[in-house]
Amino acid sequence: MLFNRVIILSAIWAMVATHSQAQVKTIQNSTGKTIGWNVLTGSSVYQMMLNDRGEVIPVFFGSRQRAEQLLRQDRARGNGPFQLNEVPVRGGFADKIPIVEVSFADNIRDCELVFDKADMIRIDDRDVLRIVQKDSHYPFSVTSYIRTLPELDMIEKWIEVKNTSPKESIQIENLLSASVLLPANTYYLDHHGGRWLNEFQLQKTRLTTGVRTLQARDFSAFANSPWFAVSDQEDADHGAANVWFGQVHYSGNWRIDLEATVAGHLQIAGGINFWDTQWKLDAGQSFITPKMSFGFTEKGTDEAARLYARYTRNEILRPATKDKMRPVIYNSWYATGFDVNEEGQLKLAKLAKEIGVELFVIDDGWFAGRKDDRAGLGDWWADAAKFPNGLNSLIKKINDLGMDFGIWVEPEMVNPNSELYKKHPDWVFHFPNRKLNEWRHQLTLNLAREDVYQYLLQMMTRLLKNHNIKFVKWDRNRGLSEPGWPAAPQHMQKEVRIRYMNNLYRLIDELKSRFPDVLFESCSSGGGRPDLGMLSRMDQTWTSDNTNPLDRLFIQYGYLAAYPANTMVCWTTGYDPSTINLPLDYIFDVAMQGVLGVGDNILQWNDSKKETAIRKISAYKAVRHLVQHGDAYRLRSPFKENKTAIQYVSADKNEAVVFCYNMEKTMEGARDANHTARNLLLQGLNPEALYQLDDKSKTTVTGAYLMKAGIAWPVTGAYRSIVIRLIAQKAVKDNRN
Repeated sequence: MLFNRVIILSAIWAMVATHSQAQVKTIQNSTGKTIGWNVLTGSSVYQMMLNDRGEVIPVFFGSRQRAEQLLRQDRARGNGPFQLNEVPVRGGFADKIPIVEVSFADNIRDCELVFDKADMIRIDDRDVLRIVQKDSHYPFSVTSYIRTLPELDMIEKWIEVKNTSPKESIQIENLLSASVLLPANTYYLDHHGGRWLNEFQLQKTRLTTGVRTLQARDFSAFANSPWFAVSDQEDADHGAANVWFGQVHYSGNWRIDLEATVAGHLQIAGGINFWDTQWKLDAGQSFITPKMSFGFTEKGTDEAARLYARYTRNEILRPATKDKMRPVIYNSWYATGFDVNEEGQLKLAKLAKEIGVELFVIDDGWFAGRKDDRAGLGDWWADAAKFPNGLNSLIKKINDLGMDFGIWVEPEMVNPNSELYKKHPDWVFHFPNRKLNEWRHQLTLNLAREDVYQYLLQMMTRLLKNHNIKFVKWDRNRGLSEPGWPAAPQHMQKEVRIRYMNNLYRLIDELKSRFPDVLFESCSSGGGRPDLGMLSRMDQTWTSDNTNPLDRLFIQYGYLAAYPANTMVCWTTGYDPSTINLPLDYIFDVAMQGVLGVGDNILQWNDSKKETAIRKISAYKAVRHLVQHGDAYRLRSPFKENKTAIQYVSADKNEAVVFCYNMEKTMEGARDANHTARNLLLQGLNPEALYQLDDKSKTTVTGAYLMKAGIAWPVTGAYRSIVIRLIAQKAVKDNRN
């Protein structure tokens, strides 16, 4: 049958070439029977076929040209990687990562899927291939969805499982979102690693034989984010390098497994992490997984980052706010801590307005009983001692200054010393006969409970309805522990994590519906909740509690590998544990890479610092549209040398801005030229356009020159920076014969 498979695959490739405009093409034989599918993007193809046993088999994922070459090789040697199913299950041989593991009512744990039907549907104006498979014996179906985004060279995959029995239940023990198979090769993995204050550190490793797992088990993603990039070249940052990349769209416990075989094939699977989790699927019920998105490019990991940024901006961020320019923020936390009151906040607000701030945010400390972090969480109304006139008095005065007002909340947590906990101690996660582990004097509310959901919905609705609040910083400052729910039926005990996340998404979605003009910022002790599941609901992410500019150059560079700059919140705070005494210009230049915020105690600034802030905020507003909506090119990595540079280019290539930073001083020639090139080569410009550089030289040169010859590194001295804006003057003709 292998020879027949090769003939079928050759037919599939022929259909790719013939029907290059179709996004999804069903391939049929001469009798009209379906034998395979091509899922096409701009430059890639995802191919599947039906084998002689009625199984849906992944054939190839990558460039169209490479697909043709592999088919010719397979024809020559008469074999290929056909043993893996499109939906690998627990059943048969244990030679793959299963994404479906179930137990039936008679305790049979094997699953055996056979193709039933397939069709094309439209979801959000995109082509979606829907493939239904059924168990060969039991009342159980698995529906695969593959949605195409051709202009981004990306696809989305998710599955729906259904219990079609009229009376018996099925136990789900593991259910991931998707699996893909890559051709035999040597692969290198890029991913995030880190911890609190050290998020988004880029890691690279060769994938040798075995399984590499990235995961979250306590609702926190400090150690990893749910993103990966895989290449067949070790140095794949720029230029011609094949890169497969993906993310799990989930904010709870997730996992991504990458299994490399001795033959060189690589299976990648991801979705909800079912560690200590099960789900009872009653008769007639379905379960739909979160999405997992995948992409492919032949232009390196930096191009993969740009594709993901465009995808997030265009497809993930909510329509009501995705095109809205993110305002310049002032947050009062570093200035006042818990010591907040109307008079003190108003003093800060007046000065914030002077320097150009557009949104004033009062942080922790405003609500009842909140003198420190030991009390108050859960009691979400203004502290009468701090705000005797209520919040509206302060909000009106801030609005009269010409700024919007925002507020900090931490709805998912509660202090034992709070009115809420004293009334409802059973509302927190806990196990009988086990210690309650407090973290920062707080416990986690069991949002899986409907009464907890309703309380938080009413509390947040009351807060937003009764006050002119335009921005919410939604924090979550502890990891999950003791996920017990003693009052729930026994079969729901291990469903608590999934039910929690379902209700969290439901809560945010309902608040968005009720208050569509409010911007939301996701925070979790810094960058502990960075994912597309949350970014589809919240507009931006607090990247890290670490605001030291030198550390932030690494954190922000790593963040931009997976997420766009208009979701990356960056503050100036004066936090400098290295005692280098960094210039304020440098601090602002680092914070201008994303959504600019000011967190310093600005009341302590002298006139010189105020003037610097005014100048820098004005400069940021002039290039904000490039930073937040342009394409990012990470020109030099702080992970590789002591200089770093990031460039943002408008979609029409008529404007660009380049941020350059020296991180320390070295003698000229002290580093190998391979590590520190003398010239900085720009990217993404129109080669035929003339660009004027807004620097001291006011040079006007072609885009081709800037990308081929570049500019001399424009910064001298340790811990110095420069921001250069480029504006196209006109296009020039190539007069060469």
